[in-house]
Amino acid sequence: MQTVFSTVLPDMPAAAVIWLVLLAVAATVVAALIVRPSRFRSELVDRISDAARPSSIERAERARVQDRERNRYADEVAVAAARAAATAERSRTEWLTAQEDAEVAWQAYQGAEEDVRRLTAAAALPLPRTAKTPAEYADRERWLHRAAMDAQWRDEITVRQLSDILGGNGWDPSRHPVEQELLLRRLVRDNMAARHRAATQREQAAWQAAELAAAAAQSLRDEAFAALHPVAEPQTALSIVGFAGPETTRELPAGTGTDVTRELPPVARGRAAVAT
Repeated sequence: MQTVFSTVLPDMPAAAVIWLVLLAVAATVVAALIVRPSRFRSELVDRISDAARPSSIERAERARVQDRERNRYADEVAVAAARAAATAERSRTEWLTAQEDAEVAWQAYQGAEEDVRRLTAAAALPLPRTAKTPAEYADRERWLHRAAMDAQWRDEITVRQLSDILGGNGWDPSRHPVEQELLLRRLVRDNMAARHRAATQREQAAWQAAELAAAAAQSLRDEAFAALHPVAEPQTALSIVGFAGPETTRELPAGTGTDVTRELPPVARGRAAVAT
């Protein structure tokens, strides 16, 4: 009857030989790592990097997908840029119209101011004396009402101001026509000044809107161009963590006290910034 030892002992030399071969291979690998670690590490990194990189078919398919997405995005941005350009042109037209309105309001104010200066000089002279009779006062009142209605018809005074004049609210119809005309011209001048201020504010608001619209259209055009012509990014090799060892960094010299900042491009100011 065979025992366990009689069964195992004949295989011991073969097992010892296998263990010795394994130990020799391990010793050879360790010696290679100690003698030439860079070569072994580079070959291992290259093999792993090659295995991790996509194949040429995958890269081509990925490139086609990226091109399709980039073209679609560029088309969408181009449509938005065209709409923004139309908005900018419309805003510029509105600004030019507001500028013309402001110029017309300024000319009207200048004419009203000239009338006030002329009547002020005339009122400084002695006024002709007339008989203070009810008929004279009635004539003065009719003249004032007719002059006020003419001014309202020329859109120089408002309907409410005309109502105040006709109702005698703050107006004395018994005053001399020269004095009445001077007061009426002053009222017209104040109205023209207020209209000029309002027209100037509208012109400035339209100018700012036109500048913003032009800047938005230019930004969208730049974005569409960048989408169609992307900048190629440099391809970096696959880095294997753990084989390269600790990464060395370059320290900035102490005591420089300089901060790296990004300077913004100067923003165009003034009416010349609006795209023509």
